[in-house]
Amino acid sequence: MRAAVVVFPGSNCDRDLAVAFAREGFDVTMVWHKETALPDGVDIVGVPGGFSYGDYLRCGAIAAQSPICRAIVDHAGRGGYVIGICNGFQVLTETGILPGALLRNAGLKYICRTVELRVETADSAFTAGYEKGQKISIPIAHHDGNYYADAETLARLRGEDRIAFTYTDNPNGSVADIAGILSADRRVLGMMPHPERAADPGHGGTDGLALFRALAGVLAPA
Repeated sequence: MRAAVVVFPGSNCDRDLAVAFAREGFDVTMVWHKETALPDGVDIVGVPGGFSYGDYLRCGAIAAQSPICRAIVDHAGRGGYVIGICNGFQVLTETGILPGALLRNAGLKYICRTVELRVETADSAFTAGYEKGQKISIPIAHHDGNYYADAETLARLRGEDRIAFTYTDNPNGSVADIAGILSADRRVLGMMPHPERAADPGHGGTDGLALFRALAGVLAPA
């Protein structure tokens, strides 16, 4: 199993994500944003959290124009797996891989704490390690995590069972309490909370571990 973790100027969760992949058996390659191609044979691309390009313009907007993002769009278009976490989720919406947008938190303040999520679907490679309706605790750390989608997009996400996680106590104003969504083919996940920060007992919680373990179960060679 091969994972690529993208590094932008301002990424600060890239190593955390790489460690979470590696502990579940992935061979991880760090990929600089100016690269024009992903490594051969990559199974999943991780777009990490942080503050790419200092969050200038809009969060994720400049990063989405990086050369490597063209390769990520192509990878997703071929049915490849991608996970975007926090700033990575913002990047995926800016590229158009995922619908909607991440706006300034409703309270206009940066939020950094552990929150409770509800697993809305277990029908994906990312959420197969959970049960639908299960409540898990995952950290958040963002200033622009307020997910917005218009009524038509929201109806489509609901109708196609593409809402992966919701907040039980919405911290940022996200429409329909959304914390994470899936692409139409269910192979791309964008989420604001940080499962890679809840994947080791030393983190004070391991509720994120099941996400990486489930991916390994799906992507491991037969």
